[in-house]
Amino acid sequence: MPPDPEKAQRWIAQVGEKFSTAEGVFDLSELEGQLPGTPLHSHLGQTLLAFRPTPADWVLHAIKRQTQVTYPKEMGYLFVRAGVVPGSIVVESGSGSGASTVMFAFAVGDTGHVYSYERRPEFAELARHNVERAGLSHRVTFKVRDIAEGFEERDADVVFLDVREPWLYLPQALNTLASGGTLVVLVPTTNQVSETLRAMQDLPLVDIEVSELLLRHYKPNPDRLRPEDRMVAHTAFLLFARKWGGR
Repeated sequence: MPPDPEKAQRWIAQVGEKFSTAEGVFDLSELEGQLPGTPLHSHLGQTLLAFRPTPADWVLHAIKRQTQVTYPKEMGYLFVRAGVVPGSIVVESGSGSGASTVMFAFAVGDTGHVYSYERRPEFAELARHNVERAGLSHRVTFKVRDIAEGFEERDADVVFLDVREPWLYLPQALNTLASGGTLVVLVPTTNQVSETLRAMQDLPLVDIEVSELLLRHYKPNPDRLRPEDRMVAHTAFLLFARKWGGR
């Protein structure tokens, strides 16, 4: 029998390891050569199902964090709205704990690249560790640098600002953004949104959008379908704008 979906827990571990839980010790070497979804039994006779982790699994269940992370609910819409696809060049600041970096790295594929800027070395190192653990280091370049000095890249498809005062760095973002590329700003408060919108007024930016995304989960029980007791509601506002002018 599959586990009760209302009681399911998730872990991320490496094939080949011995993995200990309250249900006993699982020998993950038994998964070598097996297909995703394979059941595995502990020494106590308990069962888990082994799947390949998704980007959301990494962010919600594996990322070691010292900062607030960007949630998959924002990143999923961001990818579609900004056009982050395999081959995209993405420049982001700041790296934080590396949650958005991991999700960008999954999205751009081996033909794209992510350049992640972080002013604080300890955060850059934590983000680097999380990206390495996800096996995505070859898609990401980390730079310990104050973005007030500007970004080193040019013609980026997307620039993502997840910093406290993004309005201070819009000129730097535009310098690295390709004509027709998308600027994305993530901030938690309305006053930050207002300051950013004011700063955008005199810049070559169009197609401006402000969004807030709420995701409500339901209990997966057909006999008593109802919302979950708790909900992660507001986490951030997203601002999108596209650069115009051919430069």
